[in-house]
Amino acid sequence: MNPILASRLANIAPFHVMELAKMATELERQGRSIIHMGIGEPDFTAPPPVIEAATRAMADGKLQYTSAVGIPSLRQAISAHYERVYGLDIAPSRIIVTAGASAALLLACAALVERDAEVLMPDPSYPCNRHFVAAFEGVAKLIPSGPEDRFQLSDATVCDQWSPATRGVLLASPSNPTGTSIPHDELAKIVASVRERKGFTIVDEIYQGLTYDEAPFSALSLGEDVIVINSFSKYFNMTGWRLGWLVVPERMVPQVEKLAQNLFICASSIAQHAGVACFLPESIAIYEQRKAEFKRRRDYIVPALRELGFKVPVTPDGAFYVYADCSSLSDDADRLTIEMLNKAGVVLVPGLDFGPYTARQYIRLSYATSMDNLREAVGRLTSFFAQRS
Repeated sequence: MNPILASRLANIAPFHVMELAKMATELERQGRSIIHMGIGEPDFTAPPPVIEAATRAMADGKLQYTSAVGIPSLRQAISAHYERVYGLDIAPSRIIVTAGASAALLLACAALVERDAEVLMPDPSYPCNRHFVAAFEGVAKLIPSGPEDRFQLSDATVCDQWSPATRGVLLASPSNPTGTSIPHDELAKIVASVRERKGFTIVDEIYQGLTYDEAPFSALSLGEDVIVINSFSKYFNMTGWRLGWLVVPERMVPQVEKLAQNLFICASSIAQHAGVACFLPESIAIYEQRKAEFKRRRDYIVPALRELGFKVPVTPDGAFYVYADCSSLSDDADRLTIEMLNKAGVVLVPGLDFGPYTARQYIRLSYATSMDNLREAVGRLTSFFAQRS
């Protein structure tokens, strides 16, 4: 007899990008050449100083459990990073090292989300964010957010949509899937409005290191009550290492530590010791070169998409995504992405994953691949659309 599954599973949708990836893998198994621009994973990997640090940690036997909040040297390195890049004095004691940003979001939601509590977030947004809320029986209230708001929540929208059931907001800047950021002044207004209503503000900053057009800033500059998520996966190119961090108010640290002890024990000890080397000057120099390469790719692919007939109403200023309106090419983004995969051998993702508001009209492209691949993909799509017309 099969066990009865928890009813909360009904609120967790499949991740469509992974379904497309499986389809692409099957085509590759059949001998097809496939260009992957679906999954948001840098094509770069950890640089030599980080690999060397991991090797030393293993050779030195640093393989045991660590504190649930992370090794002191890594918490200190992250604190120094905030001072160097953003001019912020963030006490290491407020920094909790986690098993990736996903674990950080899980801990934040476990600490703050109660049954039936509403959490406001934009539609479109990263699907796992709403599922973290649902996992703790909260309600992710998706608010339609279009190009006029850079696909982000505005202060006016937050104030308008706040209800007696609302407990906070979950934002991402820069965002997945749109690559757009919330301007500093607008984010400051949102934080002030949420604070006035005694709510919480969680800001996902995992792409904050990959901002291209303005000087980056952290939401931590807006007050100690702002909770920030970050990761070693994107700017630091360590996706499979599963390492991230969470910055919380000092008073929350013991409670989040208690959750971390019970849910995770600790992040990977090897990954933590390697993570310290991410902040070495020689590592940062490599990351900055790679950031410049991501910007070069963005500056190529956005005009190329427009030439193909896609509309890009907001040029992404961060991350490595373009959110493109395909309504002039198809009335069904999901069907179009399947056609592009099967006929052109190019993997893109429909808006279906990111919320109902843009599901049929938009596709997401990840330019975390080589310029050669981007040029080849544009050539294939040019032929594909020419044959369709």
